Amino acid sequence: MIRPAKSFSDYTHFGFVLLPSFTLLSFSSAVEVLRMANHLLGKSVYRWSILHPEASSVVSSNGIAIATQPFDNRDMPDVVFVCGGTGIRAASSPEILATLRHLAAQGIPLGSMCTGAYALAKAGLLNGYRCSTHWENLTVLRQEFPMVEFEEKVFVVDRNRVTCTGGVAPLDMVLHLIASRVGADVRASIASQFIVAHIRDAKDRQRVPLLARVGSVREALVEVASLMEANIEEPLSLGELAELSHSSQRQIQRMFRENLGVTPTQYYLNLRLQRARELLTQTGLSVMNITVACGFQSACHFSKTYRKLFGVTPSSERGWGLHHINTSFQNSSANYMRQ
Repeated sequence: MIRPAKSFSDYTHFGFVLLPSFTLLSFSSAVEVLRMANHLLGKSVYRWSILHPEASSVVSSNGIAIATQPFDNRDMPDVVFVCGGTGIRAASSPEILATLRHLAAQGIPLGSMCTGAYALAKAGLLNGYRCSTHWENLTVLRQEFPMVEFEEKVFVVDRNRVTCTGGVAPLDMVLHLIASRVGADVRASIASQFIVAHIRDAKDRQRVPLLARVGSVREALVEVASLMEANIEEPLSLGELAELSHSSQRQIQRMFRENLGVTPTQYYLNLRLQRARELLTQTGLSVMNITVACGFQSACHFSKTYRKLFGVTPSSERGWGLHHINTSFQNSSANYMRQ
């Protein structure tokens, strides 16, 4: 029986399929958001099931074993996430792949955390989808699964697939999924409880080391990019970059186009805008000070380019980020102490 589609705000029962050597940090980051949401709301809105089609417990990459339960057709989750970690190829057994295909055939939305996207891709369940996975696996997976569009985002929501990188990024992903149900204030209060100063969204990118993206044979490219990162407030011209890196301007343009798919100018601009976003959401600097600190000559040009990349103006970004994180902290702390 195929389930009728639900919106993300309707998800209240989350399922987590643990694969051998899964990353405990990623798994717990997701579950803790649901736990804290229930705590702050004062009722059990969310629940979760820890699943495996065969094993009664699964050992994480740090050696801690977590008890699991089999799927119950009478109480299936609204969404199921595959939790991966190290040794993902061996962990993606035929039984796991068959289970994932069965879930997809039932119309259950699927997701992944850390390297779990490999299992979904191996099962053929990401063809034609955009998705995220840990940056260490991006290059290999793009070659192995050409029908999947791997992105360098922290998490990606594409129709009935919700994929996420590793580390604590599942915290941001689950906060995104529950936001419309719990509201902005509770969402920010959850972040405050976990000492999270900035909630990342679907526009945020992983911090993928450039060397991991282009390989050690592109040392000249890495050198130019490092010069850009070191000169955000006073951007260098293409001529200056060429002189300092002992390359020609034409070589630099070709390296960026062939290896990164963008011009040096666009790459440099994106670096500055990413830095601006960090300053907007994590500091109290004024928009004008950030404009100068990130090498923009006018606030108008800064605002226009920022909106083109992120879809919001700098003022709007600042308005949500700092206001909700800061103003919710005292309320959430008081609520926490009362219970």
